[in-house]
Amino acid sequence: MRYLASVFVFIFGSIIGSFLNVLIWRLPRGESIVSPGSHCPRCNHPIAFYDNIPIVSYIILGGRCRHCGERISIRYLLVESLCALGFLFAFWCSGFSFSLGFFKSIYLFSSLVTISFIDIDKRVIPEVVTLPGIAVGLLFSFFEHNVLDSFIGVFVGGGMLLCFGFIGGVMFKKESMGFGDVELMAFIGAFLGWQRSILVVILAAFFAVLLGGGLLIIKSRRRKLSDHYIPFGPYISLAAVIAYFYGQVVIDFYINSFFPA
Repeated sequence: MRYLASVFVFIFGSIIGSFLNVLIWRLPRGESIVSPGSHCPRCNHPIAFYDNIPIVSYIILGGRCRHCGERISIRYLLVESLCALGFLFAFWCSGFSFSLGFFKSIYLFSSLVTISFIDIDKRVIPEVVTLPGIAVGLLFSFFEHNVLDSFIGVFVGGGMLLCFGFIGGVMFKKESMGFGDVELMAFIGAFLGWQRSILVVILAAFFAVLLGGGLLIIKSRRRKLSDHYIPFGPYISLAAVIAYFYGQVVIDFYINSFFPA
């Protein structure tokens, strides 16, 4: 039964990934996520159900539209595969059970995937995902009996980035942190609590310097460095996933190493 359930979770994750692709494309463009149905973004031809099977259809069609032959972005395959594997990992971490923690983790993971790809593509973090997400995080904390930690996490997470953004604005004389990032951290704080929210900010800054800085160096060879913008959302999201599943391990290691009893 465990293996059968794992297969179900993998398929379910890929289906959710397919839906997230719709959100990633339509939300920043202000389009309805209900209608029209799935269609090729190039020729607008409706996609038949047999061409809309997550992961499988992309591979069979060779990443091209059946009707116009135009290449379909590999992002569709990436998001579906990422969600399928992410859901499976969350299922494993929950002890192969459909527990409250499992549903909490896949909601957070799905939201972060949506936010990250929209931020990469359009340089914006959708409030329609983060603001309702804060309420959902607080609701989960109610059932887990840690509402206070979650509530404080909203203000600690969002407050830290708000302060960093203000300091950066004073230092560099321009906006250095979008308010969407602040709302994203408040959303994450509702799910992770205040301690792991601090860890998320530290890890996100590290990833941004290590990965984002490297990309800027490469791109600066062709254009001025000031012309480039680093979307912070994906780094925050990556840090949040690590902190969600392994944050307490990292925090305990730090406390035991530097503040032994």
